[in-house]
Amino acid sequence: MVIRKPNDSEYKKILSLSPQALFAGTLGEAKPSDEKVKQLIEPLLQKGSYYLIATEGDNLMGWILIGTSKDHLTEKIYGFIYELFVLEEFRGNGISKRLMETSIEHLKQDGFSEVRLSVYAGNQAIKLYEKLGFKNRTITMSMPI
Repeated sequence: MVIRKPNDSEYKKILSLSPQALFAGTLGEAKPSDEKVKQLIEPLLQKGSYYLIATEGDNLMGWILIGTSKDHLTEKIYGFIYELFVLEEFRGNGISKRLMETSIEHLKQDGFSEVRLSVYAGNQAIKLYEKLGFKNRTITMSMPI
């Protein structure tokens, strides 16, 4: 398995699969259109965020989108993981872990001393994040009314 930045055709494939990734990541709550995905992702890329992909041969197995964010209370800038997705047929092979470890290393090399991410309660990826050392920082709660 190789983890690297995508080429143009791989980037287009990621964009075409991102609605599926967001649907899975939100546990079925959000089903964004291709246009909505572009509206969410393009500003991140313009501000320096980037994808890392996991491939084997010509197979795109998964990706992670990393960049920066800012704590609006403290003004602290930190590394942020915006998206992590592994295609269903490649799950269970440690790809998410390798993508996470590689992205954390990239963020360290980019000068960050902290990395954050957001995840839906109930998402199985939480187990991986906890194993890697992530801790709950804030909890967003909701209630239907």
